Amino acid sequence: MTITQPDLSVFQTLESEVRSYCRGWPTVFDRAQGSRMYDEDGHEYLDFFAGAGSLNYGHNNPVLKRALIDYIERDGVTHGLDMSTTAKRAFLESFQNTILRPRDLPYKVMFPGPTGTNAVEAALKLARKVKGRESIVSFTNAFHGMSLGSLAVTGNAFKRAGAGIPLVHGTPMPFDNYLDGRTPDFIWFESLLENSGSGLNKPAAVIVETVQGEGGINVARAEWLRQLADVCKRWDMLLIVDDIQMGCGRTGGFFSFEEAGIVPDIVTVSKSISGYGLPFALTLFKPELDVWEPGEHNGTFRGNNPAFVTAAAALDAYWADGQMEKQTLARGEQVEAALRAIRAEHPEATKEFRGRGLVWGLEFHDKERAGKVAKRAFELGLLIETSGPESEVVKMLPALTITPDELDEGLRTLARAVRETA
Repeated sequence: MTITQPDLSVFQTLESEVRSYCRGWPTVFDRAQGSRMYDEDGHEYLDFFAGAGSLNYGHNNPVLKRALIDYIERDGVTHGLDMSTTAKRAFLESFQNTILRPRDLPYKVMFPGPTGTNAVEAALKLARKVKGRESIVSFTNAFHGMSLGSLAVTGNAFKRAGAGIPLVHGTPMPFDNYLDGRTPDFIWFESLLENSGSGLNKPAAVIVETVQGEGGINVARAEWLRQLADVCKRWDMLLIVDDIQMGCGRTGGFFSFEEAGIVPDIVTVSKSISGYGLPFALTLFKPELDVWEPGEHNGTFRGNNPAFVTAAAALDAYWADGQMEKQTLARGEQVEAALRAIRAEHPEATKEFRGRGLVWGLEFHDKERAGKVAKRAFELGLLIETSGPESEVVKMLPALTITPDELDEGLRTLARAVRETA
């Protein structure tokens, strides 16, 4: 693909140096549809990024777009704080009937604010309020958000350093296979809990991602998650599952913890819950944990009514018949087969590949190789990012609605990019 140098001057002179994704994709995007994005010069890109997992149903999904346009054209309420609206009622009824009841999940629904870190902050605050304790246990290589409470349970040193103040009341434990199977699961954690001289204050809760996305696509085994749930129950700690990136069907089931057969005490959901890329987040929790006083936790944009509209439309269109999970798992098998072929072609360069559903990572021994692959993929018309503590993993997050042909096209482009960065 021949790309003329775009005019980036206003971004480079006016926008903060904190910008990141635009540095890896130096073009000016203009429109998008499905799994394709187009820049202002008409160049086409296949999207294996999907808004960092916020666009599980693709760009400008026509079903969701129609519902949104109809709502706006009839002057539906846009901003509603936590007032009762018809849009909120439609979403709650759809979420209850399509998602919660079929899975026998008893959760109350809280709208904490528009982003994932809002959902995590509310979850941490609630856990501490319920248990009357401050300490929270998280896991190595975890990522839970960029506000202070979320950063305190995030592992990445670079992101933590941006806080500028000490991040307290969080204690990391080894994630599944962090010690390469050399130590029995949770032996260190439980030893600290048992020993009054360990220095670990009894935690209010444990927060975990079933698949660590930003941490490098580290997949927790179902049995490990079940053991974790048991540890939490025996030691009177709440279990929080952060499903912000891996929920809404990314791993197959609507919730990523379904495969393990556990029922977390608290669940955080954001990114693709609106279905359309509109800001929207949920904090779900068991009814007995609903100890909030009215207004004790609030936010101006916790009632994003256009997001309620697209969220309800997404649930009705994609989750009422149970086919989305089967389709995602089938697409995942397609990705796995392609990554296995890339691994076989480059056995000395590639360390391993791993994933579930439609989230996959390809790790390289040379930690700079992933960035080179992502750069070459962009030149070839594929949007793909890196993850892991040293950006050593190529991360794949295509839309769940991507077609088999589009998926094959992107995987062939990825294979070419790996080949051409040797």
